[in-house]
Amino acid sequence: MMSDTNARRYSTGAMVFHWVIAVLVIANWQIAERAEALDMPAKIEMFGYHKAVGIMILVLTLGRLLWRFTHPVPPLPATISGWEAALARTVHVVFYVLLIGLPLGGWLANSLSGRDIEMFGLFTIPPLPVRENGDLAGRIFDAHALGGTVFLALIVLHVLGALKHTFVDRSGGIFRMLPFGRA
Repeated sequence: MMSDTNARRYSTGAMVFHWVIAVLVIANWQIAERAEALDMPAKIEMFGYHKAVGIMILVLTLGRLLWRFTHPVPPLPATISGWEAALARTVHVVFYVLLIGLPLGGWLANSLSGRDIEMFGLFTIPPLPVRENGDLAGRIFDAHALGGTVFLALIVLHVLGALKHTFVDRSGGIFRMLPFGRA
């Protein structure tokens, strides 16, 4: 029989997906930031890593969604107000949109630039079947960067919310997504 604490905690699979994707997102942000400061050809090489990690994030996110649809999500703590619950659900939906949309947008922009995506020297993902269009690629890259900035702001909001629910409300917050602690 499942304990009350386990009923309030995410499944192990959900936790693994969450933390691996979170680490990859932060690492990929840092890769992009560092790449911007480099000169050619190091800049191209570093952005190659950014693209490959982005594809990994896309694949893991699709796996996470499949997991989420096949495994129950614990209910929100009863202490969360209606507006907090609505905000949490909205942020999670936007996270999924960005976790899928940013890599796809990056792949599309690269395809419009006639570039493929090299996956760490293991294999190559070809461009999407689109005509080259540098102007459109540039606009998509700009939207990609803006989306990344919005994503970072939402990550900060998400972390602050988890910390508030853990240490102020004492409703388990962050321990719902960790295999230890009191959820």
